Amino acid sequence: MAIREDAQWNHEQLFPNHESTLRRTDPELVELFDNWAFGDVLKDQTLDARTRLMVQLAALIACPAVGEFRVMVVGALNVGVSPVEIKEVLYQAVPYVGMGKVFDFLHVTNEVFTGRGIPLPLPGQSSTTQESRFEQGVATQKQIFGDAIDQMRADAPRDQMHIQDFLAANCFGDFYTRTGLDLKTRELLTFAMLTTLGGCEQQLAGHVAGNLSVGNDRRVLVSTATHLLPFIGYPRTLNALRVINQGTKESAS
Repeated sequence: MAIREDAQWNHEQLFPNHESTLRRTDPELVELFDNWAFGDVLKDQTLDARTRLMVQLAALIACPAVGEFRVMVVGALNVGVSPVEIKEVLYQAVPYVGMGKVFDFLHVTNEVFTGRGIPLPLPGQSSTTQESRFEQGVATQKQIFGDAIDQMRADAPRDQMHIQDFLAANCFGDFYTRTGLDLKTRELLTFAMLTTLGGCEQQLAGHVAGNLSVGNDRRVLVSTATHLLPFIGYPRTLNALRVINQGTKESAS
């Protein structure tokens, strides 16, 4: 099998001494994919390995791709992503892809952790209370999106104001304020999930702006889309690049 040396080396960092069954049943596909995903794509080293694995895990949850996620969780642990960080990727996914998808990934993660001797439950990471979650959630929204949050709340129809309250108290107050991951990483995970979901271009544009405001520049966003490409395909990746181009007022040329 003509898998290039660079691709073999990169694959070995994630999965040391692992022999894929697909190398026996589908050797041509493995050759094509590994040379591309673990060779060509990984020439972009804008993201460190830990961040790359976390955004890929977030995308696999949004797919949803449970089988590939199980494999990549092991790879994430092998390159130093901590159990807490992996769990926080999952928790960050709940408000964006829903518990209907996250449920199975939680169980898969727990099985992998148990198999590696990682005790559960992990230490808690909540930093808000029932009394503080709304206020801290609004503060976090404004930290990312600025005073546009006030206008968004003011423009909400009366019968939908509870959704704005949920966004503040639940999405941002319950999840974004958690420890275990910093704000820049959480915003990048959100970008990865919205890119993968597709049909969320309006929200994706908002979170491109949010990423820029917390320090994830165009180069980081393009790199993230690049590293998602092998797992989510070209159409959604190209859609994300278009939104990035619009949000940064730069062409792809």
